[in-house]
Amino acid sequence: MSNRDVVGDCVFYPGWRPLQMEADAVQFSGVVGGSGPPVLLLHGFPETHIAWRRMAPALSRDYSLVIPDLPGYGRSIILARSERFTKRRVARAVSSLMTALGHETFGVVGHDRGARVGYRLALDHPDRVRAFASLTVVPTLDAMSSVDPEFALKNFHWFLFAQPDDLAEHLLDLDPPGCLERVLARMTERRDFLEQEVTDAYHEAFGRRSVRHAIVEDYRSALREDLEHDRADRREGRKLRCPVLVSCPKGNRQSDGTSPIEVWRQ
Repeated sequence: MSNRDVVGDCVFYPGWRPLQMEADAVQFSGVVGGSGPPVLLLHGFPETHIAWRRMAPALSRDYSLVIPDLPGYGRSIILARSERFTKRRVARAVSSLMTALGHETFGVVGHDRGARVGYRLALDHPDRVRAFASLTVVPTLDAMSSVDPEFALKNFHWFLFAQPDDLAEHLLDLDPPGCLERVLARMTERRDFLEQEVTDAYHEAFGRRSVRHAIVEDYRSALREDLEHDRADRREGRKLRCPVLVSCPKGNRQSDGTSPIEVWRQ
């Protein structure tokens, strides 16, 4: 085992402490650092905790940051799969992680898949989440209610990965590096935005079949259990009780013209 395997990706966070802790059937990996009120940072697809490497140093001056790989992503290993790791299940796991680290209440910042875990965490554990920041997403129910051809073409992986059999895993197994390169190219306007060592780290993670399977299961849950959980919230009138910050690309709107801010105000 290499030193990098032991300390996770601290090479991207000089002077930070490695996070290696078991909580709720997940062996979490990542980094912790900074001082002040605790904040949990949750990354998206197809990233790992190193996605926060540029933002974290500034935040760490005022906050104690916990930056894990999501369960199954990167080096965070799912130890038991008695149930699918839906956003509710992941939220429970990261809540347990924060408890194990001694943080009873905390802020949450989530991007992409991590933002979906974040709002589920705030809804299911309202006494623990002090504030929530959503970067670039609206709730899954609203996203699916607004699907049009443009969304479907740009986000085809939502529907491919959600297939109920092993089609997605089989196709990803054929060429993991090529698949990931295409994903990264679609998600970044400038390919040089990602340093080579970051790209290499993402390839290292995506090259493991267990990681690819966890990613696919993430998307399967999105169009099944996660949608049902969102619908139940709407039926029961459950609302986010904490302050919410919404950040999204300028001019971003749903297919019916609704802005992300208007969606979240619901």
